[in-house]
Amino acid sequence: GARVIGVVSRAGSVDKARAAGCDEVLVFDPQRLAQQVSEFTAGGKVDVVYDPIGRLSFAASLDCLRPRGMLVSFGASSGAPAAVEVGLLNAKGSLFLTRPSLAAHTATTEEYQMRAQEVLAALQQGIIQPQIWKTYPLHEAAKAHEDLESGRSRGTILLIPD
Repeated sequence: GARVIGVVSRAGSVDKARAAGCDEVLVFDPQRLAQQVSEFTAGGKVDVVYDPIGRLSFAASLDCLRPRGMLVSFGASSGAPAAVEVGLLNAKGSLFLTRPSLAAHTATTEEYQMRAQEVLAALQQGIIQPQIWKTYPLHEAAKAHEDLESGRSRGTILLIPD
């Protein structure tokens, strides 16, 4: 029942995001993102933002939230977000902010195994549909990293043991 706004890094990814179920797809522009989101939501902005980028997108992500909205900042491909003054969250509408880590959500072996089983079950049920872009033998890990860091990748990269 959610309306999903996808944000992509380049125009060539718009169709892929739509095919994945996005109701609206925007090409990331930190100066225009909040205004574009506001237009799509008739000024209401959004309940939650999941931000996998980090430093580059953090401020724009905050600006896309409605009052009492939640920012889940979990990525750092552009670097970790800068420290946040608590008063800023209040000034922008009593926002909620979390920076989850895998370690905090899989603190025990039992919890890790339970979450892994949930992911595997979702894969089996087709809820999660991985988009594998390319596989590399492990001895080509440096090439895989080059493709990822350069922005050439268009999905998941798998390293296969030699």
